[in-house]
Amino acid sequence: QVRLVESGGGLVQPGGSLRLSCAASGSIFAINAMGWYRQAPGKQRELVAHITSGGSTTYANSVKGRFTISRDNAKNTVYLQMNSLKPEDAAVYYCSVRGAKSDNVEFGSWGQGTQVTVSS
Repeated sequence: QVRLVESGGGLVQPGGSLRLSCAASGSIFAINAMGWYRQAPGKQRELVAHITSGGSTTYANSVKGRFTISRDNAKNTVYLQMNSLKPEDAAVYYCSVRGAKSDNVEFGSWGQGTQVTVSS
């Protein structure tokens, strides 16, 4: 089993910042792609940012220049630094991790979600 634990969500005023963390634990042999998605009420889940094992990053157009994804391979953790937050960034944020377990079986896991609220 691979478990993801997210933290860092909360309430922030427009223009503020938050940093999300997602730590993976369990029988992990290797982690490949890590990413953050979000889902607002009544909307589909969408990709926010993605980072490969080599450190290549991809961002949704709506967050480019404001959000930064990073990873600490030693800690099996992915981060999302969110700056200049807007009301439209409010959503439940989910981390996603894909890799291989110690028995060499591939896995894909989701975090439990963390609420981000942007309001004055």
